[in-house]
Amino acid sequence: MPDRAGWASLAVAAGALAVTASIAALLLWLGGYDPARAAAAMWSGAFGSRDAIVSVTLVRSVPFILTGLAVALAFRAGVWNIGAEGQLYAGAIAAAWVGLAGGTLPAWILVPAVLAGAGLAGALWALVPALMKLRLGVGEVITTILMNFVGINLAAYLVHGPLQESRGVFPQTDAIVEAARLPALIPGTRLHVGFALAVVLAALLAGVFRWTRLGFQVRAVGASERAAWVTGRINARAVVLASFLASGALAGLAGGVEVAGLTYALYEGLSPGWGYTAIAVALLAALNPVAVVGTAVLFGALEAGAGAMQREAGIPAVWVIAVEALVILAVLATDQMRRRYVASRRAGPTPDVDGGPTPQARPAHV
Repeated sequence: MPDRAGWASLAVAAGALAVTASIAALLLWLGGYDPARAAAAMWSGAFGSRDAIVSVTLVRSVPFILTGLAVALAFRAGVWNIGAEGQLYAGAIAAAWVGLAGGTLPAWILVPAVLAGAGLAGALWALVPALMKLRLGVGEVITTILMNFVGINLAAYLVHGPLQESRGVFPQTDAIVEAARLPALIPGTRLHVGFALAVVLAALLAGVFRWTRLGFQVRAVGASERAAWVTGRINARAVVLASFLASGALAGLAGGVEVAGLTYALYEGLSPGWGYTAIAVALLAALNPVAVVGTAVLFGALEAGAGAMQREAGIPAVWVIAVEALVILAVLATDQMRRRYVASRRAGPTPDVDGGPTPQARPAHV
């Protein structure tokens, strides 16, 4: 059962979703669309059939789970890693290269090599802003955002140049070899074992946070680096570096899983912004790794339902992007309201000018 903080986080998430749904319905109505028809179309596209759930919603949730875990881990450690998008592209580039160079290697060697290469590439991509933060004192928000542009444009350069498919027509690589591809999790569907891997990693990360010394150190450093050193003699710099690299590895793995499990090639515009949406996924889950799986499925459903909403209700799919932005704003606003309410309750009655209780709290004179 969730503790008091867990219930508070669930309340924030529920409140944020309620606020988002209300505002989205109002905006659709003002735009001349039927909110009820839009909601029905989105539900049909995301959960209307077994194939919609398994082959669309759950498949689209995989990159959200992995990038959401990356953001949750970094934010727990007090590291503002906004670079999951670039780290994802770095992982996708590495996965495509290993998958193309694998040749005749068997799947039991090549698949782990593809995933390991993707994770390593993501970690190395995060190493640059991590060292700039620790060695030069440069804030990681700016550096990770800038590294996103480098990663996106590097992928674009490669698929237009050195790694472009052999015909030289499309901005993508050739398909990776068969042995480098992730097998299906459920035969006859598009759901691959990357989904199971993402869920297992979420459970492992939750266990690390709750039951290990490393998890305690991450949470302590995230709360206060100075306090963590004074009270627990924790090497905050080492924890920050490890968290940064692990976060990058998870984001890189998201790119590798996408290439090895679904697209089987690297192409320009591989990610529609998963690394940025991951911030909303992690915040809505209150940085809880297990809850990240649920919020990632929610965002996967939004993407899955976008097409149906456009087909059946005539609503542009870009509305989903607006809904995702509303989720972020609603989470922040709802959480801030909760924090202020809790702080006011702890503060007690407002003191009067003379230092005593407020007139409402004073006993009535007889």
